[in-house]
Amino acid sequence: MLQTPPAAPGMREEEIDTPALVLDLDAFEANLASMRDMLAPTGAKLRAHAKTHKSPVIAHRQIAHGAIGQCVQKVGEAEVLAWGGVPDILVSNEVVGAGKLARLVALAKIAQVAVCADDAAHVAAAEAAAEAAGIRLSMLVEIDVGGARCGVAPGPEAAALAGRIAASKHLRFGGLHAYHGSAQHLRRAEQRHFAIAAAAEGCRRTVDILRQQGLDCPIVSGGGTGTFMLEAQSGVYNEVQAGSYVFMDADYGRNLDASGQERSPFRQSLFVLATVMSASRQGLAVVDAGHKAVAVDSGLPLVAGLAGVKYVGASDEHGKLAVEGGEAPKLGQKLRLVPGHCDPTVDRYDWYVGVRNGRVECLWPIGARGMMA
Repeated sequence: MLQTPPAAPGMREEEIDTPALVLDLDAFEANLASMRDMLAPTGAKLRAHAKTHKSPVIAHRQIAHGAIGQCVQKVGEAEVLAWGGVPDILVSNEVVGAGKLARLVALAKIAQVAVCADDAAHVAAAEAAAEAAGIRLSMLVEIDVGGARCGVAPGPEAAALAGRIAASKHLRFGGLHAYHGSAQHLRRAEQRHFAIAAAAEGCRRTVDILRQQGLDCPIVSGGGTGTFMLEAQSGVYNEVQAGSYVFMDADYGRNLDASGQERSPFRQSLFVLATVMSASRQGLAVVDAGHKAVAVDSGLPLVAGLAGVKYVGASDEHGKLAVEGGEAPKLGQKLRLVPGHCDPTVDRYDWYVGVRNGRVECLWPIGARGMMA
């Protein structure tokens, strides 16, 4: 069941029902332009990650700002984007199960789709699904470049799997998927630089072996909001998969730049709007946004624009604010919270409430919310 829209165009921000997911449209649009402008000199293309936003509306805004397509993690996300008119989609993940693969190859009739593999069994299953659908499916080999999650080892093992794909009548070798997820939140710039230099070397070595085997590697795809410029400038990656850059969150805000400062080229555009529901105790206020309203896996949210007020604890429906200085929030006051982790916070909501100059400008549905399969 869809959540009731919490606002209507023309409302003042203070009139929005809470908790609500608010998108500052000026900051959001600045982030789209910043990513486009930073990537332009590198020649690398943006394949923006839709696991962050889960919205065909935002996907089309990214494409209008230069993205060549979208990444997703789940077939359900791919379906929502394809049905929403997104023309080029990579499932940057392995897909297991005949039912899921049948759904994936069915999308090839309306969009260009691709998927990843790190095992010959993935290849065989995708091959059977593509043959049954009468299509030729693009498949990338996922290599482990340091994340210690999915992926085969760079080098001969990855090249052997690529050769298996290329030999299939029903598959097409699409390239390498080489995402270093754990590098995105390494705090110091030199740590991120070292991690991505090693990842790029693994990619380069694999591409060289593929060429020796007579295989072209059209795509080397990876990179996220924390490292995308390192991949883009590596000389081996030609796609970057940043997703959180459109919104940002408190965790990314803790990354340090080369000078050791907490600074990002992107602005915080996503907020959870909350209402102070209790202010009966001195030094404490309670808002209507707890675990069910904001993800805390990457830390508690920040309170935007109120010095001396700190979000210190969450329960299911309540968020505790400690007042450590300045003016205490008042009963009924609306506050913007900066999520610790934007992706799972978005997945709690059905609507983005787009706000500009204190007024609601638009409501965008979060079409792929809850797509876990």
